[in-house]
Amino acid sequence: MGIAARQAVVADAEELTRLREVMISTFGPVLDHGWREPCAEAFRAALADPGGPLQAFVTDAPDQPGMLAAGSVGVIQQRLPGPANPSGTTGYILSVATDPRFRRQGHARAVVVATLDWLRSRHVPRVDLHASEQGEWLYRDLGFHEPRGLALTAWLEPAR
Repeated sequence: MGIAARQAVVADAEELTRLREVMISTFGPVLDHGWREPCAEAFRAALADPGGPLQAFVTDAPDQPGMLAAGSVGVIQQRLPGPANPSGTTGYILSVATDPRFRRQGHARAVVVATLDWLRSRHVPRVDLHASEQGEWLYRDLGFHEPRGLALTAWLEPAR
């Protein structure tokens, strides 16, 4: 039957924040935890509106009530229309994480597929994400590939 994912609710905010830290820690140790409460609050605010543009999808940990095994966050963004995307609507998947105890069991696939299904139901034609080495094979299997242009990032200092 497979693993069932569900749309997250406000009560999942703390666990989603914990899973986000699991994901972030794959890139190195997390030394500052000051971001955790603002992150949980952002989840609570977004998930309070189940029809809003930021939603999370989760799987529950088997036999551990209140604990999540995995989570994925989807965001709908409005960009300018163009020939390949006349609506200009795009999706972004972020913060995909699986608790180490539940890896290699299908939880990540379940939450990413649920996120893609939600984006599809909202008529989002294009979805972007950034893949870690651990997740690359899953995303490629689900149809993701390199973008046509070179993806670049700049971290801006606050204006003075």
